[in-house]
Amino acid sequence: LRPGLRRRAVRMIVASNLSKRYPGGYEAIRDVSFAIEAGQMVLITGHSGAGKSTLVKLIAAVERPTSGSLVVNGQNVAALRRSAIPYLRRHFGMVFQDQKLLFDRSVLDNVLLPLQIVGLSRREAIRRAQAALDKVGLLTREKVTPIALSGGEQQRLAIARAVVNRPAVLLADEPTGNLDIESADAILGIFADFHRVGVTVVVATHDQHWIQRYHPNVLCLDHGRMAA
Repeated sequence: LRPGLRRRAVRMIVASNLSKRYPGGYEAIRDVSFAIEAGQMVLITGHSGAGKSTLVKLIAAVERPTSGSLVVNGQNVAALRRSAIPYLRRHFGMVFQDQKLLFDRSVLDNVLLPLQIVGLSRREAIRRAQAALDKVGLLTREKVTPIALSGGEQQRLAIARAVVNRPAVLLADEPTGNLDIESADAILGIFADFHRVGVTVVVATHDQHWIQRYHPNVLCLDHGRMAA
């Protein structure tokens, strides 16, 4: 993101001439290059349709690049076998606008799910899940179902589920887009707290409060290209 990275900096995410073209010829990302260091907070900004969400999905290996290189935690996403993608994603916590919460399960069970997938013991999984819920201020709501939560609380639940595996990278796509100012500020604070303890935070957003309040590194897109 900036010229002359420190010699000892660890590059967590590196894109080189990255492009993504969809069927029909629409090119959402065009010849994009950047580097994100481990432990940075980076905002992906730009107008509606600039390619922010596509870029987050490429980093998370939800989408595959059409051309160029995208190396995440030392692995080239474009070259990964499908069977290897779940292992790459274990390094990520992902928060998308469509939270995919399980409304037939409790708040605690929603956060337990990623830990069950990796085979953690029930006792340790509950301990970690409760710690994650405590971090986002939802520990007292662990027994209710997500339908009983406000929109801001549901987003905090999604964050708890994303970080319960202690990811190296926290990815989010417009995490405050549907929230009121007070709820959005609370979400901003949670992301900033994870950044302070060394998590690499990458957020696609149009919310200028992030920039004004936390002065992060900014990657700006304009019609799929890096803005000047």
